[in-house]
Amino acid sequence: MSRSGAITFKGNPMTLAGEAVAVGQAAPAFTAHYFKDGFQTLGTECLKGKPSLISVIPSIDTGVCQTQTKKFNEAVAALGDAVNAVTISLDLPFAQGRWCGAEGVENLQVVSDYQDRSFGNNWGMLIEELKLLARGAFVIDADGVVQYAEVVAEATDEPNYDAALDALKGLL
Repeated sequence: MSRSGAITFKGNPMTLAGEAVAVGQAAPAFTAHYFKDGFQTLGTECLKGKPSLISVIPSIDTGVCQTQTKKFNEAVAALGDAVNAVTISLDLPFAQGRWCGAEGVENLQVVSDYQDRSFGNNWGMLIEELKLLARGAFVIDADGVVQYAEVVAEATDEPNYDAALDALKGLL
């Protein structure tokens, strides 16, 4: 299933693959990858046990995505190990790691959905026309239930940081 016109990119209607994730549903399964002493995986099961923030960006090489990643990185620093914090895009793990190292991003686990796009498809966040992830933010509780879901209507706009962080902090 696709959702035509679900978002826009620079004002142009885009189609999102899959179904939208709703508050109250179990977090859909996904497997993403990162590079740290070899390829590692992170999936839905890795996030259970404590509240989690999932920040979704189209590409770490764009200004808005960099701002989003930095803002969430700074905000979750004070929460320490009490939460899981993840940023996901379709950028290759090597590019993500290089950017995070250069920018000092250490409080988020930055992962890639490049191999099978299971996050994009299962979470309804893959922009079919661009083969990039839409911008958004999700908060899931320690049991893996979605407590906050935002798909940003215009992909070049920033998410509602305060709402996502309030939802995350409300689970502590």
